[in-house]
Amino acid sequence: MGLFGLGKKKGLVGLDIGSAAVKAVELKTGGKGGAEYQLVNIGVEPLPPEAIVDGAIMDSGAVIDAIQRLFQQQKIKTGDVAVGVSGNAVIVKKISLPQMSAEELSESIHWEAEQYIPFDIQDVAIDYEVIDGGGGGNMDVLLVACKKDKISDYTSVISQAGKTPSIVDVDVFALQNCYEINYGSDPGRVIALLNVGASVMNINIVKGGTSVFNRDIAVGGNQYTDAIQKDLNLSFEQAESLKRGGRVEGAAVENLPPILQGVSENIALEVQKTFDFFKATSQEDRIDRVFLSGGTSKVHGLRELIAERFDAGVEIMNPFNNVTYNPRDFDPDFIAEVGPSAAIAVGLAVRRMGDR
Repeated sequence: MGLFGLGKKKGLVGLDIGSAAVKAVELKTGGKGGAEYQLVNIGVEPLPPEAIVDGAIMDSGAVIDAIQRLFQQQKIKTGDVAVGVSGNAVIVKKISLPQMSAEELSESIHWEAEQYIPFDIQDVAIDYEVIDGGGGGNMDVLLVACKKDKISDYTSVISQAGKTPSIVDVDVFALQNCYEINYGSDPGRVIALLNVGASVMNINIVKGGTSVFNRDIAVGGNQYTDAIQKDLNLSFEQAESLKRGGRVEGAAVENLPPILQGVSENIALEVQKTFDFFKATSQEDRIDRVFLSGGTSKVHGLRELIAERFDAGVEIMNPFNNVTYNPRDFDPDFIAEVGPSAAIAVGLAVRRMGDR
């Protein structure tokens, strides 16, 4: 969603402001060995637990500090940023409209959009893209609306951190960009992209280069942490450390697997319900492959459980599958460790100034 994209096609820093951490990725086009992109910069800066709640920035000071620290520590010189938004303030709908010219569409889109958006049309920023001509005198248009106050929450922390918010995108589309630059797009296959963050799971089901279904669900890694915290009577920090495979003195590690399993089942159930709904409401009756990303995708047992539930193979997405980097500048172990968490930031970094 290229709201406000101006200027020549220069590169941007993809900045994913998640509820557990802020991730920054900078790419340049053309990598070694014919790769499309090369990694220029990557960094992750954790956020305090309550800085962002349900996608709303509660402690803007903490977020501004994190952004500034990221840019300083990684010595990132580029000040133009692409940021993503997700959650219930964002609405993505495919609508069918009578065939019309680009001018007619831009004049009537607000009026058309009003019927599909449960918010006051004055309160939202709207963007759209014609997906295809449709048939029989109709055309399919992908309509994206986001509450203006949500956008300004995110753009203002970036501005206050001394950077320029050049593009506001939507997380599910950044995820799709990341998938496509790394794995290409196959016109016949239906691929489900699941990005499981700390508090939100972004789901985008794509066929060929088109998103055929997407949704954000309020489940994620924090639920594991909360369950461990409650069941083992630990602090948030201790529970978080156990979840990531660390050891905590006095905590019975053998109690961990059933706790993790219970939350994983809950997440798998949400995925199942989403897939069932997708199949019931679209022409597709199958999903060929599932790609998992997001920091939570690494939780022990989650991938296996989702693979068990669905006959599609499930693999962890590698956002650097087709992005080269110099091993002298970036430790391959760090890249492998941070990889799944960087999917949205990589998808944002692919954007260029002035994109649609």
